[in-house]
Amino acid sequence: MTMPLHFLWPQLLWLLGTIPLMVLAYLGLLRRRRRQVLRYASLAIVKQAMAPGLPWRRHMPPALLLAAIALLLLAAARPQAVPPLPTEQASVVLALDVSFSMQADDIQPSRMEAAREAAKAFVRRLPTDVRVGIVSFAGTAQVVQPPTRDREDLMAAIDRLHMQYGTAMGSGIVVALSELLPGAAIDLGDMTYGALERPRPAAQPKKAFVPVPAGSDRSTAIVLLTDGRSTVGMDPMQAAALAAQRGVRIHAVGLGTVDAGSTDYDSWGTAMQLDEPMLKAVTAATRGDYYQASSAQSLVQVYERLGSRMQVEVRATELAGPLALGAMLLLACAAGLSLWWFQRVA
Repeated sequence: MTMPLHFLWPQLLWLLGTIPLMVLAYLGLLRRRRRQVLRYASLAIVKQAMAPGLPWRRHMPPALLLAAIALLLLAAARPQAVPPLPTEQASVVLALDVSFSMQADDIQPSRMEAAREAAKAFVRRLPTDVRVGIVSFAGTAQVVQPPTRDREDLMAAIDRLHMQYGTAMGSGIVVALSELLPGAAIDLGDMTYGALERPRPAAQPKKAFVPVPAGSDRSTAIVLLTDGRSTVGMDPMQAAALAAQRGVRIHAVGLGTVDAGSTDYDSWGTAMQLDEPMLKAVTAATRGDYYQASSAQSLVQVYERLGSRMQVEVRATELAGPLALGAMLLLACAAGLSLWWFQRVA
């Protein structure tokens, strides 16, 4: 498979046209030296110059020098290759809404069943070396399956999901974040009802935290699925800020429509309405993507698209450094051979 190649400074490629001129100059120099050799009175010197094995040795250092110059000229144009590379997504956590609003039947057979099937399709789509975790959230958030590469365990964890009251979206994000970054010392003590109103205990001394650019951690991601709006627990934007400061992207999937359709929980209309502005703000803060799915088929397609994005990542790789290194090695070889064979570097 060929790799697309382009140059950041293509205007410098015209310098490669000097290589044929250097070859012609070298051939002209050889011809001139040959005429000078014929003027010597001693045939022994001529025989020594024409001895077997010497001709190719004489041409080797100049050839290496020309090759080194060609590589340096290519490096000056800053070539970039765009190979399809395996993704760096080493760990992904699915944060799934299991509030009772997921029982709505506007998506057949129900939002919950459609979410299960889509989550399974997502897991199947990912490379087998990617670790996947499952977090569910309703009134509180809990880890259903720690990150693992065992696909059977993941399927069983998805089947174990059961619905509860409330929608603690922010808590789900933070619990997922703590699973992705177990060494980040994220405090989960607040992941309950009224977390923002309760006084916090005195902070213990911790290792200094240094924020990183949002979306800069390519080895982790959170995929958030919800059909409503956050009603309890941590503010989702506060949770998104924690993820953004650690470089973790959040990709959100909004399930259902603004009108929930027929359900036994009509009195929860507000909670069942999809809060798209919030989800878009969460994904924008972390440099993630937002998708809206209004049917079981579209939900599966969204998850398959997310799975495909995490399999192959196209990234431009600059080749100027390796080319310059290769040129330096060729120059060193040319000089070393010239010293070894002719006791001079010229």
